[in-house]
Amino acid sequence: MSLQYDFNFWVTLILIVVVMGAIQGTCAYMILAERKISAWAQDRVGPNRVGPLGLLQPIADGVKFLLKEEVIPTHVDKVFYLLAPAIAVGTALLAFAVVPFGPTTTPPVLINRLPDLTEEQRKDVFATFDKSDITQEALAELARTASTLPTWQQTMAGRKLLLEADRVYAGQLGEPAFEERLKAYNESIQFVIAPHLDIGIVFVFAVSSLAVYGIVLGGWSSNNKYSFLGSLRSSAQLISYEIPLGMSALGVMLLAGSLNMERMIADQAYHGWNFFWQPTACLLFITSVFAECNRLPFDLPEAEQELVGGYHTEYSAMKFALFFLGEYTHMITTSFLVVTLFFGGWHLPWIATPEQSGIGVTVLKVAIIGGKMILFVVFYMLIRWTLPRFRFDQLMALAWKVMMPLALINFLCVVLVKYLGFDQSWQGRATLLPAALVLLTGAAYLTVLLPRKRERKRIYFRGHEIAPKAKTANV
Repeated sequence: MSLQYDFNFWVTLILIVVVMGAIQGTCAYMILAERKISAWAQDRVGPNRVGPLGLLQPIADGVKFLLKEEVIPTHVDKVFYLLAPAIAVGTALLAFAVVPFGPTTTPPVLINRLPDLTEEQRKDVFATFDKSDITQEALAELARTASTLPTWQQTMAGRKLLLEADRVYAGQLGEPAFEERLKAYNESIQFVIAPHLDIGIVFVFAVSSLAVYGIVLGGWSSNNKYSFLGSLRSSAQLISYEIPLGMSALGVMLLAGSLNMERMIADQAYHGWNFFWQPTACLLFITSVFAECNRLPFDLPEAEQELVGGYHTEYSAMKFALFFLGEYTHMITTSFLVVTLFFGGWHLPWIATPEQSGIGVTVLKVAIIGGKMILFVVFYMLIRWTLPRFRFDQLMALAWKVMMPLALINFLCVVLVKYLGFDQSWQGRATLLPAALVLLTGAAYLTVLLPRKRERKRIYFRGHEIAPKAKTANV
């Protein structure tokens, strides 16, 4: 029996093709949905000419982008000019590789069960293999290792010893051993392109942070001062908001005890959604996601009133469409990420639980996580017509002076709960809720106390040459 996680090339290839097609189609109709929601918010009709109810409008838009002339200005740096849109859409698609979009099974982990066995059982286990294959120091270390922690044994003899101990321990509890759980895991289909990746959430953050290169290169290679200003604003904004984005997710990682996103969903299925225990972290994460996606009220990199068209001023046809596609793909990826970290993923109490199985349940779980994602995308679009755009100094102050301290204090609260051992039940995790409410209330109270009056600088106005004397004015 194989004791490794299997990789099925054909299943992975089919998942990639299906996911790529689904993302492209979803992005097309997300644009139509945003135009419809924008029309509803502004009391307009919206697209309704192409097809019934305007449902064929995305196809018309795609054909228009394909047929438009591919203009490349003579003053641009051609290599980076063409590379920038590819980076923008490529990073968004690559980050989706480890984000679950349907039901997943928690990858089994081999745990050292030797300390949990009796002395007689331990002697029987030691008698099953050649003791010359492992040193006495290694045996003593295995006997002392805490059974609650997963073990990565370096030697084959030590691995065989742990497998035999796990088999004996599982037999006395009437539960499947590690080999059986691993076999069942390998035979099941995981609705994620790259399953059992133990650094999943770190991979998403690392790849998503590369998206800033597409925007910066697009603005710099265009050799346009307005585009360059937009890309500079973008780099400062994205780098700043990546910090509270990662810090707000630290509490989720700590409670799950893993960076694997399948384990995070399973942890919420048994202990409750993280949104209920860490609403402050959820609010900070969602706010950072808005800034990372350049969505209102954080769309300063492409603020038309100030920067003409932002970093993509010099782009047209399919090159502009790739920037557009990258933004909407990033919205889909981050929506799935929010659902996975804070809203239980495919889990829904009493309706979709880990104990349920079957084709019907699988379809239901895919529909649940997809429905949650759609709800969050609609929330994205409604916020666009709800909040005004921030000034740049307000945007940076919000990240550094407000969100980072809140994320740090929230993480310290989670560390305290973990240290006291309250994280093993939902009743213990519920102690985080009053702490989060106190934190939000205190932050709101401090904002009321902060001075709002800006310093007024005296400007000297000398007037016209024939003016008898200088005048002053306060502005």
